[in-house]
Amino acid sequence: MYLARQLPDFGVASGTIGAEYVSMAAGTDLAPLLEGLEGDMCHGPHWGFMLNSDVVVSYSDGSTEQCVNGDLFHWPAGHSVRVNEDAELIMLSPQAEHMAVMEHINAKLAG
Repeated sequence: MYLARQLPDFGVASGTIGAEYVSMAAGTDLAPLLEGLEGDMCHGPHWGFMLNSDVVVSYSDGSTEQCVNGDLFHWPAGHSVRVNEDAELIMLSPQAEHMAVMEHINAKLAG
């Protein structure tokens, strides 16, 4: 048996791509950790697959998107994430943009 989930025009990436397995607990809200970045949003695009998840993605244009188990996703630059239920996902991101955001988040967590 062969099963493929395909989404054409799924986004454009350049440079080196990093891959992550991400686990976030219910109630996690990244918005406070993104404060201080341009627009107080993540400026790195992400592509991935929701393994076990219920998250709401908020975009800089005011729109939102709910991502749940089994969804393929593309979150363009200018987003934040809030976790409704424990979440596990596989995420692919341009490494330079993503690492800049992660360094910002780590500095906030360190105080």
